[in-house]
Amino acid sequence: MNVSQQTAKHFREVFFGGNWTTSNLKDLLDDVTWTEALHQIDSLNNIVTLTYHMSYYVFAIRKVLEGKPLEAKDAYSFDHPEINKPEDWNKMRNEIWDEAEKCADLIEQLPEEKMWQDFADPKYGIYFRNLIGLIEHTHYHLGQIAIIKKMIRS
Repeated sequence: MNVSQQTAKHFREVFFGGNWTTSNLKDLLDDVTWTEALHQIDSLNNIVTLTYHMSYYVFAIRKVLEGKPLEAKDAYSFDHPEINKPEDWNKMRNEIWDEAEKCADLIEQLPEEKMWQDFADPKYGIYFRNLIGLIEHTHYHLGQIAIIKKMIRS
């Protein structure tokens, strides 16, 4: 298994399971209701906001992996669509699972030498750094969501 394939595996695991932390986004969010996802605790971001924030970067990186320019802006990474009913929450999650799988497929197909090349712009570092950073970012917010979920249900 080359570096691209291993990175894609690691990426899939944080979204769908199988990693050594035994934590993944899909399992964590599967039983979260739309009202829980929108529940606000003090000044913390709610689950919808954190979920969208994580996926925002997956969508952006997927476009770069398809050869398109990087168009993401940190300022927009928390601006999630309206969630007004259970169907909105379900649609958002399903789009994230689809996007994560597309992104993992593209990572897996990257020629290994591409992993060591600049990502979109030299100021962002190499592909490997950005993809591992995306996985780390997801783990970070996954932990926040797990804590918020426990707080809501306690």
